[in-house]
Amino acid sequence: MNWKAIVVVLVTLFVVGIAVRPIEGPAWEELKEREPSLRLADLEDALGQGVTVGLLGGFRAIVADLLWIRTNVIWEQQETAVIPATETMIRLVTTVDPRPVYFWLNGARMIAYDMAVWRVREAGDYGNIPEAAVRRYHDEQAMTAIRLLERAREFHPDRPDILIDIANIYLRRMEDEERAAEYYRLAAEMDRAPPYAARIHAEILRRMGEHERAYAWLKELYVTLDPDNPAHQREVVLSRIRELEETLEVPVLERFRP
Repeated sequence: MNWKAIVVVLVTLFVVGIAVRPIEGPAWEELKEREPSLRLADLEDALGQGVTVGLLGGFRAIVADLLWIRTNVIWEQQETAVIPATETMIRLVTTVDPRPVYFWLNGARMIAYDMAVWRVREAGDYGNIPEAAVRRYHDEQAMTAIRLLERAREFHPDRPDILIDIANIYLRRMEDEERAAEYYRLAAEMDRAPPYAARIHAEILRRMGEHERAYAWLKELYVTLDPDNPAHQREVVLSRIRELEETLEVPVLERFRP
């Protein structure tokens, strides 16, 4: 951004600030009441009420982008000392502008994956500390991330990618196959769900030993797949159905007929 653009933005913010001054105070107080856990009073001192001016003046996207850059600067230190600040900034960014799903997803991934590694590393690293300690660090960070994504669902109820990320955290970090399968199912049942969500749901059911449920699910799935769309992988789904028929010892005459 050149200096002329910067000057234009600053002047615009100043003019908007004067125009909205009578209502910015009550609006800022309302924001702080809705999100007390963010310690917005401290952030207000650090950032100034210009943040509020940006919000009310239609500059929330710009403000959120700047805050996200700051979040990444803190995150790049990659140590446990910055975990509270990073988590707070992630919550602040998604409060300022909850519309970009990018903020929610990447913020949750920082919390669930990166921060868990930092905590394990500081405690002595993988292989050098008890498995129970590793499990605790993973679970604590995972649940913080899941709470963030559940909050995201309130703003984006039609986005299957949020459900898929919750499922991934349950599966990869908490090793909770039952909950992971449930969230993959919820994602798969949404209109814009990627085809792989339904296949992963069935695969987790198989791993859990729920062969009958997986078989019923895949048969229903198969008839909805587009034969001309490679992403749907109909042949892969059919092969899984055949494998389950062998496992379940389904009589030949009763087997699935596409």
